[in-house]
Amino acid sequence: MKPIELNRLIDHTLLKPEASEADIRRVCREAIEYDFFSVCINTHYVPLVARELAGTSVKVCSIAGFPLGAVDTGVKAFEAARAVEAGAHEIDMVMNLGALKSGDRAFAADDIARVVAACGSAAKVKVIIEAAVLTDDEKVMACGLVKGAGAHFVKTSTGFGPPGANVRDVEIMRAAVGPGFGVKASAGIRTAVFALELVRAGATRIGTSASVAIMEELKGST
Repeated sequence: MKPIELNRLIDHTLLKPEASEADIRRVCREAIEYDFFSVCINTHYVPLVARELAGTSVKVCSIAGFPLGAVDTGVKAFEAARAVEAGAHEIDMVMNLGALKSGDRAFAADDIARVVAACGSAAKVKVIIEAAVLTDDEKVMACGLVKGAGAHFVKTSTGFGPPGANVRDVEIMRAAVGPGFGVKASAGIRTAVFALELVRAGATRIGTSASVAIMEELKGST
């Protein structure tokens, strides 16, 4: 895979709570330079990022119910809607894992569907299932709920919880959602070699804060 192909799969991510405006502007410049797919930031910075990326091919990605997924559904949907109004093209929401673990599939599915509805046709929704805390059966169940609720991607991890993406989880998620549905691998992806392994396993998007290092690694290998 050529660098230009991998870069367009990357959500260049900065979700640290201490990130400053200068930090956010820096990741925007990097995203434009390397032509990443998007910049993923907390909702507070969506207006700034939308301005910084205006006129470029780089999309704005933000979050809802992050990083725990346990907030009230209405709050989660409101957060997503506000981010979209401010210029976000994609929303990475966190599934209500407690509902899933409790066997309340209807609630978990409705939680997703309401965020999808809040975004309308203006933004795609990725649902983080925090795969590391789920059994394999729960991962498959979660993927089915995500797909059935009208979201566009299922995503491995927040990066704020247990260990992040791994090849096996991506393979399980890809098998569960089938071809043509988005699978995003995120958290702990710091090398081009690992990123490409995840893509070969079925990931169609990579979330990482090590995006520049990954691209420079690829350049050095050519």
